[in-house]
Amino acid sequence: MQLPFTTYDVFTDTPFAGNPLAIVFDADALTDAQMQTIAREFNLSETIFVRAAEYAQHAASVRIFTPTKELPFAGHPTIGCAIALAERNHAKDEPRDLLLVLEERVGPVRCGVILARDGASFAEFTAPKLSTQAGADPSIETAAKALGLSASDIGFDKHVPSLFSAGVPFAMIPVAGLDALGRAQLIDAKSSLTLGATEVFVYTRAQADAAHSFRARMFAPEIGIVEDPATGGAAAAFAGALARFEPLGEGWSTLPILQGVEMGRPSLIGLEVNIENGALAGARIAGKAVKISEGVLFL
Repeated sequence: MQLPFTTYDVFTDTPFAGNPLAIVFDADALTDAQMQTIAREFNLSETIFVRAAEYAQHAASVRIFTPTKELPFAGHPTIGCAIALAERNHAKDEPRDLLLVLEERVGPVRCGVILARDGASFAEFTAPKLSTQAGADPSIETAAKALGLSASDIGFDKHVPSLFSAGVPFAMIPVAGLDALGRAQLIDAKSSLTLGATEVFVYTRAQADAAHSFRARMFAPEIGIVEDPATGGAAAAFAGALARFEPLGEGWSTLPILQGVEMGRPSLIGLEVNIENGALAGARIAGKAVKISEGVLFL
């Protein structure tokens, strides 16, 4: 069996920045075990497998794997796959603004794509599930211990540690500033479990003159991701934390996140949050992606 694949750097318009993604096409015949093996072989934070859609009006059915497990939803595979399918299936002289739906385990995900004639294309999707609290708040002391920080490093303004999920649960740990963000590191692979989730999103407010609103890092060694350069699923979950802790007005707010700086792979994640009657009503994730490689898998 031979299967075509491509890799993209996602949440960036610059090659070798952002979050790398492997996309395997024509994957209908692969078993779960084969997909997990291939994801482990690529050894990227996620690999997405493209299969025939269940519904003819949808673009594809997809499965998303980390090196150690399957995920029901993830943001950077959604952005990268939407762009890859649009670039693969549409000629240069066709319309550049497209809508497509990916069938993910979490449900259908509606994506808008703007194809670039040169350079990086752009995609945006509506979060398929609203972010909700996923458990009791971790304590400040537990968060500090897990990340090798002091209690005074944890929290800012009204932000305290919390748990939120928009399909995948994340421990949301606010830190006092960029210095604390740079020093944060899970002390061992199991320490995330003390926070109530295998995936830990550490964030702080950006500097006043920055073009983004927050800086972040994401650690998930328990599922094979020591650190992730860009985590769209975390951004979707973060919408719930923002609705809880930030003084957001009614309507849509734009709150971009810069992630991956400490890894040398800066990634800009577009995040828009909608508040209606004081509660979270919607979230959109957006970003660019650029193709890096393509080839064939021999199975």
